[in-house]
Amino acid sequence: MKRTRFLLGTAATMTFAVAAFAQHGRAGTAGGGHTMSHEPNSHASSRSSDSKSITSEHGRRTLDQKLTANTKLAGKLQTLTGMDAQTACAGFKNLGQCVAAAHVSQNLGLKFTDLKDTMLGLNADGTPSTTVKSMSLGKAIQTLKPQADPKTEIKKANEQADTDTSSSSS
Repeated sequence: MKRTRFLLGTAATMTFAVAAFAQHGRAGTAGGGHTMSHEPNSHASSRSSDSKSITSEHGRRTLDQKLTANTKLAGKLQTLTGMDAQTACAGFKNLGQCVAAAHVSQNLGLKFTDLKDTMLGLNADGTPSTTVKSMSLGKAIQTLKPQADPKTEIKKANEQADTDTSSSSS
């Protein structure tokens, strides 16, 4: 009796483990199950309107590639920051973070380079600071404009960024 329960329990556990493994995919696949090469300097293709675009090794387009493909958003960023979009977004983790920071700088009357340098922990010349660490957008707002409400400003900027990215997606 104990042996039967043990075998049934083991079989059930193995069944669930196999099902869970199947749902999460295997090593070497990304997102939609596209197999990726693990050879150095290899790139996977992206399925987008431009099927010839090259992606990073992880199958995602870089910020530069996204901005090159989305000229409307790049133009908006240039208007907000006063610099070309690739330069403005260099160093940010993702495009949304860059667009939101651009809107915060515009909304609060802050110099974009000051906000970017504060967020990324950079010196005024753009080199990494040895004394100042990178910080969130909220902390950067508190640092540069203490009288502003960071939560309100971030919410407003994120809504503006969402509008920009959805209305200009290519």
